[in-house]
Amino acid sequence: MKTGAVAQYPITRELRLQNQTLRFVDGTQQRYRDAGSARRRWVIRLDLLDEGELGAMEEFFATQQGAYAEFTFTDPWDAQDYTNCRLDGDTAGLVSAGEMRGSTVLTVIR
Repeated sequence: MKTGAVAQYPITRELRLQNQTLRFVDGTQQRYRDAGSARRRWVIRLDLLDEGELGAMEEFFATQQGAYAEFTFTDPWDAQDYTNCRLDGDTAGLVSAGEMRGSTVLTVIR
């Protein structure tokens, strides 16, 4: 964005653990962790974007090839850089509702 901000408020940040549960014939269960560490997820809502900012978001999405490419994301809460992040999905969802009224929602996962 022109202001240099990573996101606008409200922004959502989640920390998820991935667990799996196996249920046996006798009714007992066994649980195990599906990933070695917790997954991070940020949902970034951007509103009141001008045409240039909306174009930059479209270019970023195209450069990342949707959820294909990895990038480094700076967490707006603690300014820590997280490597190996991806966009969550292959649809851009860019909306232009008039001059200086563009919006989008980006979900970043690690």
